[in-house]
Amino acid sequence: MRLLPACLLSSVIVACALPACAQRVPNQLSEQDRAEGWRLLFDGRTTAGWRGYRAEAVSGGWKVIDGTLSRVGDGGDIITDEQFSSFELALEWRIGPGGNSGIFFHVVEDPALTYVWESGPELQILDDQAHRDGLKPETSVGSNYALHARTSDVARPVGEWNEARIIVRGDQVEHWLNGTRIVAYQLGSEDWQERVRASKFRDMPKYGLARRGHIALQDHGDPVSFRNIRIRELP
Repeated sequence: MRLLPACLLSSVIVACALPACAQRVPNQLSEQDRAEGWRLLFDGRTTAGWRGYRAEAVSGGWKVIDGTLSRVGDGGDIITDEQFSSFELALEWRIGPGGNSGIFFHVVEDPALTYVWESGPELQILDDQAHRDGLKPETSVGSNYALHARTSDVARPVGEWNEARIIVRGDQVEHWLNGTRIVAYQLGSEDWQERVRASKFRDMPKYGLARRGHIALQDHGDPVSFRNIRIRELP
């Protein structure tokens, strides 16, 4: 599998040691962030810029609480109003005990689709210690769900904030967690196609094919919170 050269990796990722990330003011951009092309996808006060999947608004199951975008009840998956192609997405997430959620990209809306995972690849969010998906590397926290296992376990304990990043540059994708790259893959490659054919996605004709789409946050039935959601588009 062909990976991104080191020179193409985000300078922010390289520079963002954990102590520096921990000092970030929630839901605000620094002057350096703006100069590097970052912008917020969540303002910390409202759900502006988000809506339900195949819906016109965010349902009451998602609330803005103390500067977090939180799933507190049956709310369904939510997506960005905007669509993105090549980008770097960064955010912080916190899951409850036994919880399951996910971050998706290149999600498309179609009358034949019910869930965001029928089209968009996923960075898995999970309590590995208490959820059955944590028993398999390819469905553990940080994995490209059901397709690519994470290379190391760097998740923080349940109840603490984790920083995730997804870098998509053309067909090259990387998952980062707490400053460490833990997954890399190439969309549409022979390896990718073989993995899809061997997975539950083999019967989903739109899975992973779009090269532009929405960012999505999953309602898997468990409490989960997000903050500091920001993105910069890449050439």
